[in-house]
Amino acid sequence: MSRKIRMGMVGGGRGAFIGGVHRMAAALDGQIELVCGAFSSDPEKSRLSGQDLFLPSDRIYGSFEEMITKEKALPQGERMDFVSIVTPNHMHFPPAKMALENGFHVVCDKPLAFDMEEAYELERLVKQTGLIFALTHNYTGYPMVKQARAMIKNGDIGDIRKIVVEYPQGWLSTKLEEDDSQKQAAWRTDPSRSGIAGAMGDIGTHAENLAEYITGLHITEMCADVSTFVPGRLLDDDGNVLLRFNNGAKGILHASQISAGEENNLNIRIYGTKAGLQWFQMEPNTLYVKWLNRPMEILRTGVGNLYPEAQAHTRIPAGHPEGYLEAFASIYRNFAYCVRARLEGKTADPIYNDFPTVTDGVRGMNFIYKVIESGKSAQKWINV
Repeated sequence: MSRKIRMGMVGGGRGAFIGGVHRMAAALDGQIELVCGAFSSDPEKSRLSGQDLFLPSDRIYGSFEEMITKEKALPQGERMDFVSIVTPNHMHFPPAKMALENGFHVVCDKPLAFDMEEAYELERLVKQTGLIFALTHNYTGYPMVKQARAMIKNGDIGDIRKIVVEYPQGWLSTKLEEDDSQKQAAWRTDPSRSGIAGAMGDIGTHAENLAEYITGLHITEMCADVSTFVPGRLLDDDGNVLLRFNNGAKGILHASQISAGEENNLNIRIYGTKAGLQWFQMEPNTLYVKWLNRPMEILRTGVGNLYPEAQAHTRIPAGHPEGYLEAFASIYRNFAYCVRARLEGKTADPIYNDFPTVTDGVRGMNFIYKVIESGKSAQKWINV
């Protein structure tokens, strides 16, 4: 098939941060092209946003319903192949559901949905239709995250005993949502658009997903202390969680948006019977391996005999940072390879069939709900 995979976008119009990130990530490897979009719930804003992106006027839509309906009516060789959803949380489900029901693959920003009922319905639809669904937990796309996952899968650090994962930010240390120009702060702290959780839903799910992705383990129980420090804020802005995993390992998860001075300091430490691993998102090219009985080893992206999973997600020579956009792009590239294989009647290379799915999204939604339940409970320990 000698063409790019065609993307239609819902959301991500003028003034939206994440829409531009998704478009850059999708375009990075030359596998995907943006062919249409419904970029805002305001038809005029959608039209102007589409013009900014040089789309033809007849492929700029006033609503996602119009986009999906009209794209489906186009010939197979012209219509979009998948829908990318980059809206606030409360608007993930409607376009995802309609896209799946009309035969389109989906890439959706996290968390999966607004509530558990929506999450389970999307999982059911994906299973029913057999369509490909990717969730953009973008931190799974870094080469050294892939290296850490492969090392654990291959038993290099032994049996996992302890996992410590943290995601501190400081940008919501004040009531930023009261500033009319702070669109991101406004919807992320609004229960009607964000859902039942604030920080734990926004970044806590990234920490949960990273811990489960790298280790291959599942959280089975948790005990959470969830707080709202900024007076008048409607959702949590800080949380600390004790975790128990399905192999008997214990863990600690900390997510905060009121840690003054912090940027996006996602980091993880994993301790096995033979060694420990440590990775920092703000220094993504480095993976520290702390051996029990020999000196610490520092692994670097693109250097030495790394696992194929890491090499397959390394684009540039050693010494050039593989950053946030490249990690995001790994999800889009892998998704595109799988869609292309499906269209050609082939099976995708398993090394690229590696991106968060609707099932990961359901686990993330369940994590959010259980964290809030535990945070409010006097009993504290909650089965996941």
